[in-house]
Amino acid sequence: MDSLSYKTVSANKATVNKEWLLVDATDQTLGRFASKVAMLLRGKYKVNYTPHVDCGDNVVVINADKIRMTGKKMAQKEYVHYTGYPGGQRIELAKDFVKKGNGYERIIEKAVRGMLPKTKLGDAIIKNLKVFQGDKHDHEAQQPKLINLNDLR
Repeated sequence: MDSLSYKTVSANKATVNKEWLLVDATDQTLGRFASKVAMLLRGKYKVNYTPHVDCGDNVVVINADKIRMTGKKMAQKEYVHYTGYPGGQRIELAKDFVKKGNGYERIIEKAVRGMLPKTKLGDAIIKNLKVFQGDKHDHEAQQPKLINLNDLR
């Protein structure tokens, strides 16, 4: 019988094609920016996307200090963590993050991390994100491709 045979191609660690991408955060809104970066890290725009494999790209974010937070989020947004001890719940505001040296980097990393799976796969994927405050970065040797996030859907 003549019939077409279609097979679902599932990516694995050996067949994944990872690239280095450069993203500029200048005048981008934090949440929208983070969701697009999470999509790039996860690899959801690729044709061979596989949910249980790290098939996304390595993303370098520059100009993190020029990210935009709408409304009063800089003064009101709270980041909560727990030390592990009784009464150890700590709350930090976004403006307190910024007062510390690399606050904008941490804000973007936390926003992107919140949009990734809360599993071992998410822990592996977040390691592919590199965030820098200025327009200089340590990954010139990888020759990252500059992409415009506004062109992505």
